[in-house]
Amino acid sequence: MTHNHSNSSNKIGWAFLLNFSFTIIEFIGGWLTNSTAIMADAVHDLGDSVSIGSAWCLNKLGEREADENFTYGYKRLSLLGAFINGAVLILGSIWVLSEAIPRVLDPVVPNTEGMILLAILGVAVNGFAVYKLQGGNTLNERVLNWHLLEDVLGWVAVLIIAIVMQFVDWPILDPLLSIGFTLFILFNVIRNLLATLKLFLQGVPEKNLYKQVLDELRSVDRVEYIHDLKIWSLDGEHNVITIRVGSALKTVEEYKLLKLDIYDSLAMFDFSYSTVEIEFTDEHSAVNEEVR
Repeated sequence: MTHNHSNSSNKIGWAFLLNFSFTIIEFIGGWLTNSTAIMADAVHDLGDSVSIGSAWCLNKLGEREADENFTYGYKRLSLLGAFINGAVLILGSIWVLSEAIPRVLDPVVPNTEGMILLAILGVAVNGFAVYKLQGGNTLNERVLNWHLLEDVLGWVAVLIIAIVMQFVDWPILDPLLSIGFTLFILFNVIRNLLATLKLFLQGVPEKNLYKQVLDELRSVDRVEYIHDLKIWSLDGEHNVITIRVGSALKTVEEYKLLKLDIYDSLAMFDFSYSTVEIEFTDEHSAVNEEVR
């Protein structure tokens, strides 16, 4: 588990180094080419670099073992990094729109040759960053990977638009591309941010997971009722469950066997932390209603 978190941190570190280095190149290139799309993307990527850097630090802190202050460990810091990343991307997107929309009314002719060279470099750098984050399991990695993949597609679009403007005098394509691409990013970032917020609020991490767990527990022999079923996630990867079940047990041996059966039934869901409490049926009061 520690190895997985260390690997995750290394991947995010690579993404940060590549993104920050290329952001500097973008600022210089956007200024030289007079391209609104490239300059806007440079500001956007500067925000990304800050958020990726914070995600990297928080992910490294998340590798620390549990202690008396954080008994579940520090994995939830990785989730905080994903939230910061999404929030910064939304603010950056709003800024891009505020700069690009006026340029639609008053377009400026960019240097298309420079745009083409930067676009090719952008595809290469961001494509390599996507490759480094490939196969990530944490929500943090998925948010970063999705954005970097969007950057690759965005630079492909810049390349196409720059080639078109080489032959057609349509400078308005530059700000239009910025607006279209930013709206696309906003849609996906908000979706990921809502998923992160749900985990912060301790919502069930996956659709239908609650029902699947409930059905599996009800199929266990000698389970008479189920209540107080709680499922949540530390970081989108490490899930937690607590459950109370009732049974008409008569011996300690039956108690042990039932508990083993319950844990076996939960094994398929790969919970990182599982707490099972078994009650004798005569302990069950009217106050405790069965989970439905």
